[in-house]
Amino acid sequence: MQRSRNLPDFEQLSVLVATVLLAYATSRFVNLPPRIWPLQILGVLLPIPINANTIIVIILAALAATGTDWLLRSHPRLGKENTRSHWLLPSMTALVIAVPLNSLPLGFIWWAGFFTGGILLVLTLLAEYITVDPEDTRFLPAAAGLTALSYALFLILTITLGSIKPRLYIVLPPIGLAAALVSLRAIHLRLNEWQWPQALAAGLIASQLAAALHYLPVAPIAYGLILLGPVYAITSFTINHSQGQSIRQAAIEPGIVVILLWVIALVFA
Repeated sequence: MQRSRNLPDFEQLSVLVATVLLAYATSRFVNLPPRIWPLQILGVLLPIPINANTIIVIILAALAATGTDWLLRSHPRLGKENTRSHWLLPSMTALVIAVPLNSLPLGFIWWAGFFTGGILLVLTLLAEYITVDPEDTRFLPAAAGLTALSYALFLILTITLGSIKPRLYIVLPPIGLAAALVSLRAIHLRLNEWQWPQALAAGLIASQLAAALHYLPVAPIAYGLILLGPVYAITSFTINHSQGQSIRQAAIEPGIVVILLWVIALVFA
């Protein structure tokens, strides 16, 4: 049987990526007065700052999701299937790229991050397009690439948050959500099923660990590596165990990776 090798329409891909990049660039010149949303939980007042960057980031995530759906609709093998599973990583990519770009001053590093972000977004969209068809000859490398990219995005996010050190109640939601999304999508790519409890566990553990590290003098790179460890471990263990390995066998590889990540974190601490 001949296996397919479909690629997205170049014009659609170009329009989508250019629109997202244009939003990044113009956000540098949008200066709206910040607002404070007084969120009260159990009698505790949590002032949530909302500014132009916050609004643009939300719009970018929505744009990436809808743009991905628009792009994937041209895939000849999609049929009437929904594309929701393919929205997660493009939206997360758009969000994560925005975090360091919003915190960096305009200069060489900002432009390097800008173009790198554009390349990451293109690669994400291409890989998501390929993984629509499990019969595609590039499905396995594309799925592996998306998994690696999701971990890299989580690491970039946590390193950035570790650098800018916002308030704890602002740090925890994005870290927990990102950890859950990374785990959820990585598991789905390998098992073709949604493992919500495991993904939520990854998000909860990452949030708890982030809370424990928040007030400690930990270097940003070490902070990111420490948080990445349990997210990878839970995801990998779930995949291994679901594929028939015993609990002990399934825990060996993620355990080794966690130890390596934490040893490297000690070097940067």
